[in-house]
Amino acid sequence: MIRRLFLIALLIHSTLAQKPTLPNHPAAPSKVPAPAKNWSTLSGNEPLVIARGGFTGLFPEGSEDAIAMSKDISIFLCNLQLTKDAGAFCVTGIKLDNATTIATFDPKEKVYNINGQNVKGHFAVDYTSAQIDQNVSMNQAIFSRPSFYDGIYPVLNVDLILREKSPPRFWLNAQYEAFYGQHGVKLVDVVLEIQRANIIDFVSSPEVGFLKGINKKVNRETKVIFQLLNANDVEPTTNKTYGTIVKDLTTIKSFASGIMVPKEYIWPVKPDKYLGPRTTLVVDAHKQGLEVYAYGFANDFFSSYNYSYDPTAEYLQFIEYGDSFDGVVTDFAPTASYAIGQPLIISNNGASGVYPGSTDLAYQKAIDDGADIIDCSVQMTKDGIAFCSSSIDLIADTNAMTKFMSRSSNVPELQPKSGIFSFDITWTEIQTLKPQIVNPQGNDFPRNPAYKNSGKFVTLFEFLELAKAKGVTGVLVNIKNAAYLASKKGLDIVCSVHSNLQNATFDQQATQQVLIQSDDSSVLSRFKDFPSYKRVMLIDDKIGDAPKQTVDEIKKYAEAVNLPKTSVVRASNSLLTGMTNVVKEMKDANLTVFVHTLRNEYVSLALDYWSDPNVEIATYVHSAKVDGIVTDFPATASRYMRSPCSDPNNDPTILPAKPGELLKTVAPELQPPAEAPLPPLEVSNVVDPPLPPVSNPIIDGPDSAPISPPPSGAWANSDNFGLSIGAVLMCAMIFVGH
Repeated sequence: MIRRLFLIALLIHSTLAQKPTLPNHPAAPSKVPAPAKNWSTLSGNEPLVIARGGFTGLFPEGSEDAIAMSKDISIFLCNLQLTKDAGAFCVTGIKLDNATTIATFDPKEKVYNINGQNVKGHFAVDYTSAQIDQNVSMNQAIFSRPSFYDGIYPVLNVDLILREKSPPRFWLNAQYEAFYGQHGVKLVDVVLEIQRANIIDFVSSPEVGFLKGINKKVNRETKVIFQLLNANDVEPTTNKTYGTIVKDLTTIKSFASGIMVPKEYIWPVKPDKYLGPRTTLVVDAHKQGLEVYAYGFANDFFSSYNYSYDPTAEYLQFIEYGDSFDGVVTDFAPTASYAIGQPLIISNNGASGVYPGSTDLAYQKAIDDGADIIDCSVQMTKDGIAFCSSSIDLIADTNAMTKFMSRSSNVPELQPKSGIFSFDITWTEIQTLKPQIVNPQGNDFPRNPAYKNSGKFVTLFEFLELAKAKGVTGVLVNIKNAAYLASKKGLDIVCSVHSNLQNATFDQQATQQVLIQSDDSSVLSRFKDFPSYKRVMLIDDKIGDAPKQTVDEIKKYAEAVNLPKTSVVRASNSLLTGMTNVVKEMKDANLTVFVHTLRNEYVSLALDYWSDPNVEIATYVHSAKVDGIVTDFPATASRYMRSPCSDPNNDPTILPAKPGELLKTVAPELQPPAEAPLPPLEVSNVVDPPLPPVSNPIIDGPDSAPISPPPSGAWANSDNFGLSIGAVLMCAMIFVGH
């Protein structure tokens, strides 16, 4: 069961008049209630969420809005930098470069030896507090993050934030004691002065000498935490590596109440980017009475292929296996799992984000990951076998190019480029192909490379038998290119699908739902006399409106529609611009609405989603109110939907994005150009001509393969042949007149 880790509501206040106003999210309670059942943390309470500089995944560190968006989570972490007059500011590291506009104020750089290393740049200790306050602004220090807010916010003054008691809980991280001492600034004295005037919940440092210097002097309520850096880095007081120090937890306990470690100290990542075995650090630390906090979490930093680009999966990895850490330091504090209602989770070629799509492994993974509906996009082989594959062109999903290049052909009716098409390959030949995992975001974002060629393709009949055996809620059978296959290749894909459903007895049971999907109204009309099947019209074109006349026409052919996600939530240049009324227009006509295709890779997400696929899911489920989502990553959707915080009346909970509101915070000259309105869905877009007759029908057998003469000319199994003839004749009789 997914616990309430990292669950917050987002509160964004109005900002200064001279800068844009942020989205106004409802607030959550300032304290998250502990679950009835104890956690495996040291205290038994749920882990704390610690925001590094506020919501730094979007806004510059320590900026007013970074704080506002993380205000009501547990802890705000300030990485301390000091000026020459002991002014205290929150900026990670020892330099002001990258994170501020200091170079504009003072172009000259200096070089200092810090802990044995020469460091060049701009240092707060060379300026007064007034100079920083009056002349320097914050930038987004990580270049891959949006620069819309650079130069807008002043550098965060610690005294100011504590005086205003915002945020309510405060974590002060301090280091470089020797460096500051060389410049006449005593780090211990500054920290003690801050905590005498204010409530500081945590003080941490990677320097043993500093922690020993304050350990008995801070308030009893303040926890002293030892931060361990990378294992090979040298701690300046002891001259030992942190990898050595962490082995002596008893000594650490003598000057600290907890440790803050890179997340790899708990779950190591191997060179191939898969997780290694979990260490015993959390268990060992808890035995010593030490709390454990992990840092280095960010939705837009790749960590391990085990997580399939899902940040929630990474967090859960740290709390669901053995003892849980006691808190997490993150740049994306809002990330959490929650769900509204129970929309269907529909796989896209199985769990195609983890294994090659449409393979036995992808389907099994989708089932294991909690998909309600598993899908098969049906293709036909040269010898008439219906099987599952995402495309009629085998080039992208298989190694067909290396084996059957000579069979490449141009079929303008199907696609503008040449391809190797399934109807030119026999099933026996297809079984010799290796599946290939598809990376929709390009090769810079590979999916599970260790299994990129794993699994085997399955026939439609095998797919249906798997679904029946595993007891999934239902199946979606997607039919495309029926007219071409019938008129040009003599393949009746509609009849083949029907026969396979009959042979798998899906027409004789009501426990598992059958969705027949097609972008062709004539295909859907062939199934209108089968009330146990639900027909879904696939719409791939981006639309901005669904007029009543068009919706009424859709209802003649289908009970549901499957829309592209960009027809529901509009986007431009990685920013959401608004929502259409298409879902409402469809649902007002009693049509079920699905949306496709959701993916985890952060580059596929608009900035409004904070690099968190769960926020995107929340937006479609909670705001758009779709009835189902089609996804490459069923596990992500399942964690979201099955969360104990799925009740929208529960607080705290993640909130969906508000399309268009983040756009308002961007300076007008930096906003993407206005896009033309999306076209409406016209009747001509949904009504297709009748299917042509099949030019040369091929007989399907009960195992989804056609019964055709073997080389000897003798039938291998006369019983199967008779059954096949009967099935095809029945199919033809049933569909006559449609």
